[in-house]
Amino acid sequence: MWAGGITLPHSEVLRIMGVRKRYGQVQAVDGIDLTIDPGGIFGLLGPNGAGKTTTLEMIEGLRKPDAGQIRYGEWDLLHHQKVARERFGVQLQTSAFFELLRVDETIDLFASFYARTLPRDQLIDRFGLQEKRSAYVQNLSGGQRQRLAVAVALVNDPEVVFLDEPTAGLDPQARRNVWDSVRQLRGEGRTVVLTTHYMDEAEALCDRLAVMDHGHILDEGSPQELIQRHRPGAMIELDPSVPIADDLQLPSLQRVQRDALATALMTERLDETLAGLVMWAREHDVPLTGLRTRSATLEDVFLHLTGRSLRD
Repeated sequence: MWAGGITLPHSEVLRIMGVRKRYGQVQAVDGIDLTIDPGGIFGLLGPNGAGKTTTLEMIEGLRKPDAGQIRYGEWDLLHHQKVARERFGVQLQTSAFFELLRVDETIDLFASFYARTLPRDQLIDRFGLQEKRSAYVQNLSGGQRQRLAVAVALVNDPEVVFLDEPTAGLDPQARRNVWDSVRQLRGEGRTVVLTTHYMDEAEALCDRLAVMDHGHILDEGSPQELIQRHRPGAMIELDPSVPIADDLQLPSLQRVQRDALATALMTERLDETLAGLVMWAREHDVPLTGLRTRSATLEDVFLHLTGRSLRD
């Protein structure tokens, strides 16, 4: 039970039903339905312009949907926006802080907006900002700004934390630090809803995710469920110069797909297809240059569902 007295149901935290949002001639979100369970990390995965940020902003109460319903437990958030403000923590895609405030002053400022808050020093310690507590925001690195943004999102001790592209533009080390912070939120029993267009991030962090494009939910499930549903088995990749025909017949070969970087053979049984490929290459005197094998990934699922590269 939250301090305000609401008891959340065990079956779901958030329900998004038939939600739509249009900007002029652009249908940014087109009648999506989602159920987000409590206590895990739920990801909205998609390229730029898919509708991810608009969806989050409608749930958070920052934008009003044109149609549909958004419920949090027993509350209709379109009519109880104060519930969202009290119980949600939000890290926006671009956080606009006062550049000439110090880190500790910034946290104090945001804490002043709420009746219920976490201690400032606890947030500073948790996000590794001890040495920067007296630094001006304008002097923080990109990773430090992101850690401050997540700290501010937790200042009201929220039940649900929204993170919009939390690692965009960060170097690999800073990304991993943010990942550790997100996993810690889940460990505390909070629900995390994040958007990302990074495949490795979604696969590493999310318990469940929805693939979104052109305002539609294309599919949802755990990363492994999506891989198993859309891309079971494995892949054999070769240099695109290897003369592989689309109708090549090999044991357990499902299909051949190609792009500018590689020719890929999708297979149900890697050992059978690989053995057949080696025999075919020997018989036809074809060098198997660049041969490599791998299991299917979430990126393969994404490309299958959307038919385009991730950052188009």
